Parts: sequence; structure tokens; C-alpha cells
Amino acid sequence: MGTKLSVNINKIATLRNSRGGNTPDVLQVAMDCERFGAQGITVHPRPDERHIRYKDVRELKPLLTTEFNIEGNPREKKFLDLVLEVKPAQVTLVPDVIGQVTSDHGWDTITHGSYLKDTISLFNDAGIRTSIFVDADIKMIEGAKETGTNRIELYTEDYARQYPADREKAVKPYSIASKRALELGLGINAGHDLSLENLSYFVQHTVGLLEVSIGHALISDALYFGLENTIQLYLRSLKKVK
Repeated sequence: MGTKLSVNINKIATLRNSRGGNTPDVLQVAMDCERFGAQGITVHPRPDERHIRYKDVRELKPLLTTEFNIEGNPREKKFLDLVLEVKPAQVTLVPDVIGQVTSDHGWDTITHGSYLKDTISLFNDAGIRTSIFVDADIKMIEGAKETGTNRIELYTEDYARQYPADREKAVKPYSIASKRALELGLGINAGHDLSLENLSYFVQHTVGLLEVSIGHALISDALYFGLENTIQLYLRSLKKVK
């Protein structure tokens, strides 16, 4: 089946919210992404609703035909209640703090293991697949296994930052981490700062990669290449070179 592309549409909502009204139309863009080949849609609602609004999440659910992935911090009761209400295919748990511009670290799955286990059981009981945002750290991945999560999402900012200088060094921790996750029976997702420049190499060197979630770079590229063409470019990048 290969690695699936889930398009994060937060930046579309940011643009809409900057002007008011409903342009661009977040719901239409999500459906267009699916029509152009995306295999999933990701949203990350935050308490201040500075981009995706809780109303958007509720309205998206009946419209989408591909996998719906909702990211966020489950410590926010409003987020927890939303996910249990909407019942997406997947919820990705991210340890954000209030007011954080973007996600910048994975869970400490050992320190927060008991909390994560209890929270994940709520989602599993509701039939929602869970994924935990983690760094490429073997201990954190082994801790994730103990929580009962279905998948991990490898936080790839470190990879993207180091890629221009030394791509082999940049990807090595992720190659090791993905192999360990597979040994433990965990599904593997990845995301954050993946782009047309670095995506293909990452996919080639990360075993068992099921899904990538990409927003900022993809939406930025769409300004130059158009949304349909951009999605196709990313889909091609996901095909491993033999």
C-alpha cells in the first residue's frame, strides 16, 4: 500500500481567519485535497481556535471520505470531548502547551505513561485509533508501547533541520527508531517540517512508515505549483526508490 499522505489544513484556516468570512473555504479545500489524491485530512484544533475551529472539525467529519486525523493535547477537556464526539479514524496525542505556536517536542512516555494509558483506553473503547507524538528516542518508543497506543508519530523537525548539512546523520535516529517500533508491533506515522526537499529520503530510510502528516510546507508549495499538482508531487515523493 505504501505510505499515505494526510494533508494538514490548519494553514488554510489561518488564512481564512486572518480576514474573516469564509474565504478560503476550509471544508471545500479539504474535499479538494481528497479529490486530488490525498489519503487523509489532518486538523489540529487549539484552545484559542486561531486556525482550525471546533466547528470546522464537526462539519468536516460527514464530508470526508478518507481518513480523518485529529491532533491535539488530550489534557484540554474541550479537545478530549470533541474527539469522543466526532470519532475520527485516528487521534494523535500531542503534548502542546497553551499558546504554543507549533508542536516542538514529543511525549515523555515514561513520566506520563500512566496518564497516557488511561487516556488512550478512552479512545480505544470508542473505536478510535490512537497515535502518540514522540521523538526518535528508543526509550520513549518503548514507553509508548506500554501505554497501549496503536501507533507513534515520529516528530521530524530535527531531521528536517539537519538534512541540508548531513542527511545520513539526520535520518539515522529515525531509521533506528522505526525498526524498534516495528519490533514492538507499533504502527509508524511521521510529521513536522517534512517537505518536497527531504521527504523522499526520509521514506527510503524509515521502515514501516504508514502515514505522513504534512501541512505548512505543502500549503506553501501550493502557492507556486497549485494544490492539485502539489499533492501529486508529494505522492510521488512517497514512493520509495528501489
